[in-house]
Amino acid sequence: MIAGRFTLLVLALVASVALSLCLGSFATSPGAVWHALLAPADSDIAFIVWELRLPRIALAVTVGAALAVAGALLQALVRNPLASPDVIGVTSGAAFAAVAFLALAGSTLSVAWLPLAALSGALASALVVFALAWRNGLSPIRLVLVGIGFAAAASAGTTLLIVLSDDTAAMTAYVWLTGSLYAAQWPAVGQMTLWLAAVLPVSLGLARHMDALALGDGVATGLGVAVLRSRLVLLGCSVALAGAAVAFAGGLSFVGLIAPHLAARLVGRSAARLVPASALVGAMIVLHADLLGRVAFLPKDLPAGIFVAGIGAPFFVYLLFRTRPTR
Repeated sequence: MIAGRFTLLVLALVASVALSLCLGSFATSPGAVWHALLAPADSDIAFIVWELRLPRIALAVTVGAALAVAGALLQALVRNPLASPDVIGVTSGAAFAAVAFLALAGSTLSVAWLPLAALSGALASALVVFALAWRNGLSPIRLVLVGIGFAAAASAGTTLLIVLSDDTAAMTAYVWLTGSLYAAQWPAVGQMTLWLAAVLPVSLGLARHMDALALGDGVATGLGVAVLRSRLVLLGCSVALAGAAVAFAGGLSFVGLIAPHLAARLVGRSAARLVPASALVGAMIVLHADLLGRVAFLPKDLPAGIFVAGIGAPFFVYLLFRTRPTR
């Protein structure tokens, strides 16, 4: 049963990729796309397929998978179904660093340095939140509360930088903050894939620890799990994945919140199944959001983050309503 559901998820992702390759401002037939993939030298649409659509699709898949796994790890870490990378300030820290780069150095340095600035901001914000939340150990509740406060402060700083920036930097910052895969290139795909390939196996290796932590610290300790070390590694993996995704695709909110819940409905809460299923679901969420941005409002190309937020915000309200305490 579970294997069949994983097979359906993989087939759905493959079908979504094929659909995205065929659709765009210049619609192409599946046969023409297949010919361009196999024999680009003999195809008139090889540039469209290989340089415009395929890197954008690959980046959407890797970014969506990274954000989804980051959310699954964080929800296991804090034992809260409403947790996501936004909660601990990773997204806000990356956004502040990116906007600061655009406002202060965008006119002198190449925009190619923007992902490095965003990733540095994500890692720095995680270190700050971790340091402020540490008190004789790492409490999940303290981590969330400090993260929310830090995210609010970083968002205020980001808004101030945008107000003080020139029009060009402000417009670029707004598009980046919304979350966009426009003009994705193969170097970004390669770097994002390396991050995912490095961190995902570690996350899967912590599946048993995630299941134990879900039962409480006392039970996890009784099962032989080093609670503090496991939390630190889970937090590090979540920050690395979310930071890399935000660095290359901007502020795509709610993916880390939605995907683990949808995956859990399909394969259950066992971490060994939940992590890869979340990756597949997250990849499809971002891929379809980007596809809608490309084709739904032609000739405009809208950021994928608009459509993710359009789904994620109501889903968050639904989760908040479902998890409210009952009298």
